[in-house]
Amino acid sequence: MRREKKERRKKINSMRKGIYILPNLITAASLFCGFFSLLRTLQGDFYTAAILILVSGFLDGMDGKIARYTNTTSRFGVEFDSLADIVAFGVAPGILVFAWALEPFGRLGWLAAFLYVVCGALRLGRYNIQVNTVETRYFSGLPIPAAACLIAAGIVVFYKLGDTGMSKHLIILIATYILAFLMVSTVKYYGFKDIELFRRKPFRWLVIAILLIIVVAYEPEYTLLGIFLAYAISGPVITLIFLRRRHAPKPLLPEEETI
Repeated sequence: MRREKKERRKKINSMRKGIYILPNLITAASLFCGFFSLLRTLQGDFYTAAILILVSGFLDGMDGKIARYTNTTSRFGVEFDSLADIVAFGVAPGILVFAWALEPFGRLGWLAAFLYVVCGALRLGRYNIQVNTVETRYFSGLPIPAAACLIAAGIVVFYKLGDTGMSKHLIILIATYILAFLMVSTVKYYGFKDIELFRRKPFRWLVIAILLIIVVAYEPEYTLLGIFLAYAISGPVITLIFLRRRHAPKPLLPEEETI
């Protein structure tokens, strides 16, 4: 009981000291993109709604990096980021994919959209309670921004191919269910948190980064879809590698070898 009171006092004192403006301002911009994406979906502009989710994903990646590099991380920032994520990467893409492709499927369609949203919320809740207790190099389950950006990139590619307006694709229905499952699974995904952009790196990393920018600039729609799709597939691959290493037979010591 006393420990809970002390923790509550610490939170109140930290709030009285103020909050960090820059990272929370970027989080607010990400939330705005998610909210504006919802408005564009309701107006039938699915392409712009998808672009706004991709922009929100970029901002979401920036706020965490800036907070760590400037040493401005806070508990308030973590909670605010999660609340923004459930709107920008949960509700917004859920409504978008339903209005764009799942509505013709009836009950299966809205169940898929709702399952995506609730699994995204569960994924965020699990991340918040594990953020200080699990290995930060890998995430447990597909991050909700990656799932949302995969949906958005897929819609952009369909528009690139000339399939504009409302669509009815069985593959979208199946993909929505798969993404929902991956978010609440224990599949391991690389977190990219150990990448330090402001430290010295080998020259090849600069060349790789420039080539990646060129590829994205040449065919941004297909490249972004390929990147997010590859990341979604990478989780099961990494998990299988971990399982094989865990169950691999240990080599015998010299004295244990039989003649």
